[in-house]
Amino acid sequence: MADYKRTNLNQTIAIESLITMYYFEFGKNYVFSGERHDFWEIVYVDKGEVEVLADSRRHILGQGTIIFHKPNEFHSFYAHKDTAPNLIVVTFDCRSEAMKYFEDRVISLGDTERNLLAQIVKEGAEAFYLPFRYPLFSIRRDDALIGSEQLIKLYLETLLIRLLRRNLPESAKPVLSSASREKDNQNLTVRIIQFLEEHADGNPTLEEISASLHIAKTRLKDIFKKETGYSIKEYFAKLKIEKAKQLIRGESSSMTEIARQLGFSSVHYFSKAYKKATGMSPTEYSRTVRARM
Repeated sequence: MADYKRTNLNQTIAIESLITMYYFEFGKNYVFSGERHDFWEIVYVDKGEVEVLADSRRHILGQGTIIFHKPNEFHSFYAHKDTAPNLIVVTFDCRSEAMKYFEDRVISLGDTERNLLAQIVKEGAEAFYLPFRYPLFSIRRDDALIGSEQLIKLYLETLLIRLLRRNLPESAKPVLSSASREKDNQNLTVRIIQFLEEHADGNPTLEEISASLHIAKTRLKDIFKKETGYSIKEYFAKLKIEKAKQLIRGESSSMTEIARQLGFSSVHYFSKAYKKATGMSPTEYSRTVRARM
């Protein structure tokens, strides 16, 4: 029998363990007084703005920005400019030499990298009962999808490697024949999302979106579904609920005003849609926000 030689694959980034994972929805006056620990932490701003203190450095982080806190670095933050921020926070052990690149780093993420973060949270919800809490092993789901915990590790490692590759010179980056088409699809998806953001106070039809962007309806639907995993209608409904949460946390509008701002015909229909999407009424959500402040 032939003696086949094996090649042990090099690992640039190897996540050893996960400590915490959270998706936070904070009020506009939230303040986190700070902590220090012996493992890595990433904080991503999904909505709003925060001001972060990392040892002696201060950073204003806007939507789409991620900061890395190295082991034993003191860090704190607070909501900035009366915005109600949504944050993804993940802490983990990693002793790979390549992690030195991320010390003191603040990075704006692109679409693909944001999608990887979304997949990490999605697989987290498949692996652990919500809401996430510490320690994670105490909330392992009995009905977890096979491989969900491993996918968290793989998606996180992939995200970190992609960010490392940003440092490569252009000549070292592979060029794929489909890159231009993929970029076009991503750009179209961004344009659709921008249109939906700008018309969150109404209920634009697919025909109106198609006419405004000069793109055929079928192509709109197919590309958006492929890029986001949602139909345009599903995404728009989620967008309205997220905007409603921000307005509720902002505490400057009544439920009736919020319903009107988001194009609902009445506060009753707004409340019904909100409860269907989140499992609680807008008033109940408002109470939970106040309780966390």
